Amino acid sequence: MLGYLRFGTGMPHYRLDRMQVDLGVRLPASTQWERMAQAGQAREPVHEALITLAAQGKGIHNDDAPMRVQSLAKETGPAVEKPERTGIFTTGLISQVADHTIALLVTGHRHAGENLNQLLARRAANSSPPIQMCDALSRNPSKEFQSILANCLSHGRRQFVDLAQNFPQACQHVLENLGEVYQHEAQAKKAALSPEARLLFHQQHSQKVMADLQQWMRQQLDQKRVEPNSGLGQAFNYLLKQWGPLTLFLRQAGAPLDNNICERALKMAILHRKNSLGYKTQNGARLGDRFMSLIHTCRLCAANPLDYLNALQRHAKQALEHPTRWLPWNYEQALLPLDTG
Repeated sequence: MLGYLRFGTGMPHYRLDRMQVDLGVRLPASTQWERMAQAGQAREPVHEALITLAAQGKGIHNDDAPMRVQSLAKETGPAVEKPERTGIFTTGLISQVADHTIALLVTGHRHAGENLNQLLARRAANSSPPIQMCDALSRNPSKEFQSILANCLSHGRRQFVDLAQNFPQACQHVLENLGEVYQHEAQAKKAALSPEARLLFHQQHSQKVMADLQQWMRQQLDQKRVEPNSGLGQAFNYLLKQWGPLTLFLRQAGAPLDNNICERALKMAILHRKNSLGYKTQNGARLGDRFMSLIHTCRLCAANPLDYLNALQRHAKQALEHPTRWLPWNYEQALLPLDTG
């Protein structure tokens, strides 16, 4: 319960302390930490199994959010040698593996692309390259492993939302076209189309919409109707420059339209940063990453996070021996012989 409240809902230690006092149980922050750290160690084998399984995903989303870790920030003081990078981030990695979705959060100095490299290092050698979805920042793609790059269409769309007040007609035209594509995506999801059928559906209904939009933006720039250095011109150039990765969903079965699923996962870390002002140590960050990864994977798999965390704690020995039997989508099967016994 402490781990769920702390990392699943973003409730900081002092609020948990106050709640426990109200319930008649004195549980100081230090004791809370000791209990969660002990429970976190029992969950490490399952977390490692999730990481290995996530590396085999057909599609992997990644993105960064700034984070605070006091011990890492102190490394930049005048009395110590400065590290190569001073920024601290939490990376979200969302992997689609068969019928399951795995969420991983990783906190430290590494960028999203570097954490993706760490993940893909566990990928089976004979596997085909995964589809990688991210925004167009140069630090997000993998530099060491091959992947099929897709960029976030929603990220490009937001630029026109922000500019709509200054350029209402042009932005409305772009947003209506992208909205039509998203309507097609919603129809494909509602019909539960296979990746191949979804690809064909988008090619039949979305390809002309996107081609017309591309041609229209080029005409606006070529005919000097839009100043290239204006906000609207920069938004046009962003879409045109990234057009290939932005439209991968028209050429590759299973390619997503956007990175929204990863951004939603990172909201857990952002909520933690907002309520608790970050982590005190790297060890605390690792514990938080582990809890958040397990909790959000449960949510993505429609499993009850609290029941799952309790099951792992009660059956830590069995989970240590066979961690792949204690994943969020199959742990209830592992419980059956134990309960009947």
